[in-house]
Amino acid sequence: MHLPTLLGAALVAALSLPAAAPAQPEPRRETVTVAGAQPIPNIPGKRLVSNLVDYPPGAKSIPHRHAGSAFIYAYVLEGEVRSQVDDEPARVYRPGEGWFEKPGAHHRVSENASDTRPARLLAVFIVDAGDDRLTIPDHH
Repeated sequence: MHLPTLLGAALVAALSLPAAAPAQPEPRRETVTVAGAQPIPNIPGKRLVSNLVDYPPGAKSIPHRHAGSAFIYAYVLEGEVRSQVDDEPARVYRPGEGWFEKPGAHHRVSENASDTRPARLLAVFIVDAGDDRLTIPDHH
């Protein structure tokens, strides 16, 4: 084969390949670590679970609900966390600030308010002893 024919064939082959879509980076997500879990001795059938939630810069949680029995107190330890529960307005919480979530609440927004600094919060749950799945992501 002649060089022009080879180059033409290579060009046709290259143009007929499907274009590779640019890889979309995975959105940054939070990391949840169980800090403690214990039955509540004077409230039969209930337990207390405390979780550390770490948000890298720009990270966010998927909108979610918690176990139907879950009563929650969230307390910001580091950075700034933007939160919206149910139809309340979204708010940014700073270290030393916190909020409560009633059983059945819809956590619409939970994210690091900064794209450059990490954030961390402590989430304390009081739940039924049999509730093992504490966070249920929304289905899209």
